Amino acid sequence: MFTGIVEELGRLEGRDGGRFRFACTRAFLDGATVGDSIAHNGACLTVVGLTEASYDVDVVDETLTRTNLGDLAPGDPVNLERPVRLQDRLGGHLVLGHVDDVGTVVDPAPDLVVALAPGLTRYVVEKGSITVDGCSLTVAAVEADRFRVAIIPHTAAVTTLGRARPGDRLNLEVDIMAKHAEKLLAAHLPSERTPR
Repeated sequence: MFTGIVEELGRLEGRDGGRFRFACTRAFLDGATVGDSIAHNGACLTVVGLTEASYDVDVVDETLTRTNLGDLAPGDPVNLERPVRLQDRLGGHLVLGHVDDVGTVVDPAPDLVVALAPGLTRYVVEKGSITVDGCSLTVAAVEADRFRVAIIPHTAAVTTLGRARPGDRLNLEVDIMAKHAEKLLAAHLPSERTPR
């Protein structure tokens, strides 16, 4: 479980097939062990190897298909977040690290507009939360196939969002509460009928 508050801007150090190595500060890895989870642009991955200032994760085909991690080249920046601890403040919102889809930048920060699959827009509401490349953000506006979020200068400076340009792909995780509510209510709503 994560909060969507990015702790560090790491970078991809290298890749060998599905094994990715990420570089970061020693402080970020303080107390980390093999088996820990870390969110990478919002995608939760398991640490399988550690050095003092880097670590390895295995990225399976399912993750490469559903995220922008396969787009990364050595040296590219990556938003990193360790999981929340029970004694931590919840600064963003509850984030699972399970990417729903990859959106495309239409307009860059500070008024970041992201196009997304039409099936996801029902989970995106004005003043609600959405996770974009691992960053917990408040939705400013929603249209049929896109949403807008305001990126403050601090977020632009310390995450990948300040570097995102039109056409770039960003990992999206919608609010899990909306998906659960829809599933619970679906059994109590009339089924859709095809017009004759």
